Amino acid sequence: MKNKLNILFIEDDEIEVMKLNRTLNKLDLKHSIQEAKDGEDALKQLANKDRLPDIILLDLNMPKMNGIEFLKVLKADDSLKYIPTIILTTSNNRRDVLACYEIGIAGYIIKPLKYEEYVEKLNAVLDYWSQNELIKP
Repeated sequence: MKNKLNILFIEDDEIEVMKLNRTLNKLDLKHSIQEAKDGEDALKQLANKDRLPDIILLDLNMPKMNGIEFLKVLKADDSLKYIPTIILTTSNNRRDVLACYEIGIAGYIIKPLKYEEYVEKLNAVLDYWSQNELIKP
């Protein structure tokens, strides 16, 4: 059985936010999306421990607090460190990939240039997490 996910999408690019929402509509997925413009904004939202997301989709390249800085804070917090965090970025830098996995991410997805490939990748990620035993209705 697939669960409806509460997703925190941390992304500073408004076009990427629109692309994610367009993809969810195209796939007819009814997941709930919370948006944060950067790591600092996301941490403010995560301060409300009563309404934590099921998963986090995180861009790496953001102002104020980048994705890796955010991950370090997230994974150091005992009540937040278990939230599956999937990197969704344009960076294919091997150092970034390894640094993120060392901190404790659940996945690393490079945003493809073609929209249809983006839809396929996002569908696979959300399909997996909506069925994962960590996520309970």
